[in-house]
Amino acid sequence: MRLQGKTAIVTGGGSGFGEGIARTFAREGANVVVNDLNGPAAERVASEIALAGGRAIAVAGDVTRRDDWQTLFAAAIEDFGSVQVVVNNAGTTHRNKPVLEVTEAEFDRVYAVNVKSIYWSVEQFVPYFRSQGGGAFINIASTAGVRPRPGLVWYNGSKAAVIIASKALAVELGPDRIRVNCINPVMGETGLLSEFMGMEDTPANRQKFLATIPLGRLSTPQDIANAALYLASDEAEFITGVSLEVDGGRCV
Repeated sequence: MRLQGKTAIVTGGGSGFGEGIARTFAREGANVVVNDLNGPAAERVASEIALAGGRAIAVAGDVTRRDDWQTLFAAAIEDFGSVQVVVNNAGTTHRNKPVLEVTEAEFDRVYAVNVKSIYWSVEQFVPYFRSQGGGAFINIASTAGVRPRPGLVWYNGSKAAVIIASKALAVELGPDRIRVNCINPVMGETGLLSEFMGMEDTPANRQKFLATIPLGRLSTPQDIANAALYLASDEAEFITGVSLEVDGGRCV
């Protein structure tokens, strides 16, 4: 088991990529703290992990709020005693549409969930990781931050911010043995798919996007979980500042 003895926090763990990461980490021996704004979804994932023989707890919370990060940290320590990995997976988007149609509220929400959440995670966990002699952050960004699609300007910008912040954090925190990496999924089979597409998810509409991915399919939660598993494991102890595209060749 590649994560035996580790505890990992996974935000946005109640569905999609986060659920895939939480389940995979648990199968590989990690204690998992499943965080989600949707409390019942987090409870479902944690319960199913436990029924499968893993160890997990659910902690509902909003990653844009400092108080909720403090609650998340306290719950993890109370139940598992320590934390080694934080996966900043929670994310959102504005619907694919012309830039002048994006409202201020949509803009603020995208940057709060996608970027400010990482600010709060760093504030909460860097002092702790320093006291423990190290730790690892894995930030889920997007190919949108590398090869942007039209109609998603502010989402693209938020994910580019995650990528460069991850690299900057890796440089600054390296002397503390704190690793910071990010994963860039291509468009995936999640609840946000129709928002990214800006249209109904029909076979014909989906094919327009599949045509831009050389390997010819969307990403899956397991694809992203496999990459996160490597970056969380001791096999990646000399890997930091990496921006890993899991994209079927989209960014080539």
